[in-house]
Amino acid sequence: MAKNLLDHSSVNIGAAILSTGADASPAVIYKNTVLTHGELRQQATQVARGLLARGRQPGERIVICAENCPFFVVAYLGVIRAGLVAVPVPPDVSAATLEQLVRETESKELLVSESSFKRLRPAAEKCQVVLQDETTLAPAARSDSAPDWPKVDAASSLAALIFTSGSTGVPKGVMVSHRNIAVNSQDIIGYLGLTAADRAMVVLPFHYCYGLSVLHTLLLAGGAVVLNNNFRLFPEAVLQEMIQKKCTGLAGVPSTYQLLLRKSRFCQLRFPQLRWLQQAGGKLPNLQIIEILQAFPQVRFYTMYGQTEATARLSYLPPERLGDKLGSIGCGLPATRLEVLTPAGMPVCPGSDEVGEIVASGDNITLGYWNDPVETARFFRAGKLHTGDLARVDAEGFIYIVNRDRDLIKSGGNRVSATEVEDVVAELPAVVAVAVLGVPHELLGEAVHAVIVAQSGAGLTAEAVRAHCWRRLAPFKVPEQVTFLEQLPQNSAGKVLKPRLKEMLQSAAQT
Repeated sequence: MAKNLLDHSSVNIGAAILSTGADASPAVIYKNTVLTHGELRQQATQVARGLLARGRQPGERIVICAENCPFFVVAYLGVIRAGLVAVPVPPDVSAATLEQLVRETESKELLVSESSFKRLRPAAEKCQVVLQDETTLAPAARSDSAPDWPKVDAASSLAALIFTSGSTGVPKGVMVSHRNIAVNSQDIIGYLGLTAADRAMVVLPFHYCYGLSVLHTLLLAGGAVVLNNNFRLFPEAVLQEMIQKKCTGLAGVPSTYQLLLRKSRFCQLRFPQLRWLQQAGGKLPNLQIIEILQAFPQVRFYTMYGQTEATARLSYLPPERLGDKLGSIGCGLPATRLEVLTPAGMPVCPGSDEVGEIVASGDNITLGYWNDPVETARFFRAGKLHTGDLARVDAEGFIYIVNRDRDLIKSGGNRVSATEVEDVVAELPAVVAVAVLGVPHELLGEAVHAVIVAQSGAGLTAEAVRAHCWRRLAPFKVPEQVTFLEQLPQNSAGKVLKPRLKEMLQSAAQT
């Protein structure tokens, strides 16, 4: 991506993405379909022209409901190219939630993939939106003349509204500008070293900021994305497709790699073209990172940290520092300043055990929450994003997250980091996944509760888990209770839903 594109105040990130790749090179690979950069450019431009021809005005919101497929990519880039605001939603969204989102965003149209068309049509009509399917995205009359594209102010014009659940669990629309995406994407392309030769396997949904970030960066680099929506059911098949389609990279959240390590032959297979692995969306236990490094010594493994409110990425740990900085999120990206501040607003002392909140600033920090001035004022203050994540800083300036403030367990007057306990439990080879949370307790206030998914037939017991924790942790950090489940509740991005898990435990305790 040309540097002057980022410096230009009116850059349209949709136009930038569409103008990058070579016409004949693959852009989107889905099952047996290959969409080249030239075809993507043509089809997305047709979508943009159709929207403008139907009277859509700059800044209006357009909801996109689709699984990861060429339709989504074409619709998403077409909406942004037209100067409109893309609002991606999960393909399995309920009719009631869809109606609510359309009302809240005052969206003018719904672009929906064929697979969701019948299910959502009544809700869409009730919302008085225009329903489009894959055969009607493009305008009826096609013109090769360039339209007068709406101008955008890159810093203030929205490209997308990405919905995320905040501290209350209520979805909030994060307002992402054209410049947010351009700046963050350039940083990511730079540290990953992405080129037109890269081809990423995408198993993360595009309605999630991390999945979208993979799309933005690969296409801006002139590379390609390979889409597969069956990862949870058939992880082995996804690995085989990575080999067959010569993928150079894979991006995942902790549960992605935990599933691969415990439910597939990931570490036994060989991927001739694999160059990098990305991991964000939470902390993958250190021992599981080591497993991957030992299995793939020639592959660069990037542990990263970010938030939807920061477009996608805030920091990364260079792979060459995994040996001496394992567990760190690294330092801020070139365009991002990360500070770790005490409640008094002062930087924590590097090299000490002092803990503070991670506070971020830079052009990747989004514009706040859609129609929510209270929550915006709470987390976006004086041009800085207050992440709610607690961390310490080592003598070299590398940041280590201690816990999310909302995930700290207050047990018997002690503060317990759920992340620390999860790391220790995950050391047990039979553990596929673990979530640690605080549950109400008459004497302690909150008790440490570990919920574990174990390998079938492993024979792991609660007593074995607690005995291991007694050897590795202070007594007050050892789980009072251990529960085994077949799977942890997750959202469509594979992130564990701890509020839902807590509800499940409380409901079970009452029966």
